[in-house]
Amino acid sequence: MVRAMLSVEAEGLDVAAVLAHYEAQGFARLGRVLDDAGVEALRERADDLMLGRVVYPGMFFQPDATTGRYEDAPLGLGWQGPSLDYRKLEKLEKDPRFLAWMENPLFERIARARIPGDIVLYRAILFHKGPAGGSNLPFHQDGGKLWGLTREPDLQIWTALDDAPEGGGCLEVIPGSHRAGLVTALGGVIPPDRVEAADAEAHVVPLPVRAGEALLVHNHVWHRSGRGRPGQRRRAFSACYMSADTTCVRKKKAPRVFPPMFRHPVRGA
Repeated sequence: MVRAMLSVEAEGLDVAAVLAHYEAQGFARLGRVLDDAGVEALRERADDLMLGRVVYPGMFFQPDATTGRYEDAPLGLGWQGPSLDYRKLEKLEKDPRFLAWMENPLFERIARARIPGDIVLYRAILFHKGPAGGSNLPFHQDGGKLWGLTREPDLQIWTALDDAPEGGGCLEVIPGSHRAGLVTALGGVIPPDRVEAADAEAHVVPLPVRAGEALLVHNHVWHRSGRGRPGQRRRAFSACYMSADTTCVRKKKAPRVFPPMFRHPVRGA
């Protein structure tokens, strides 16, 4: 199933060139790597999960804000019954279809070129903007104390399951912003005064994509997304890979254990 989901275009991808751009800019385009059947399979499963047709204990659900404002998205509610208005679904490694996609050979090549040794998954997450447009997501960085880790991950692979056009929910980045590291030790949303001081609006680059295209997104690059277009959904799947040497340091709950993804091959095996 995995190889069948990879598009023909993915086979000849120059990973070295992609990673060179990624290192310099904090993002890179992979092009169309998920084929039509794969797009449909993952769309179907995303809706199965939101509508409760497929259930995995322990999955995380966040309803979207009815106002379209990220700040108003409710926290801590979890599953609220069948709905296509969830903003975020997490722990998708529990699902065989999504697991197969995040373990595909192309993503393994990329992860191994970037991360030495054994590789684990920090999170596998669906970001969804529903037919009403969903909510905006302000400039933020994926890391810091909010993530509770002994080291900062720096590789996320983001796959579009629907078209995400400019002005319709696509990712927007500030190229090269990852090189300065975290804006705040906490991480997450970048304070408005820092956004203004950096003149971010003058440097933002939109990354419109078609369904099946994928992007590499550095955890520390400034990125955001606006609302989707009314009547059009925007589903996107993101997997964050990191070294197996990384551990969880949170105190309020038991430390997280991260699912293995790619084990370093044993010499002579």
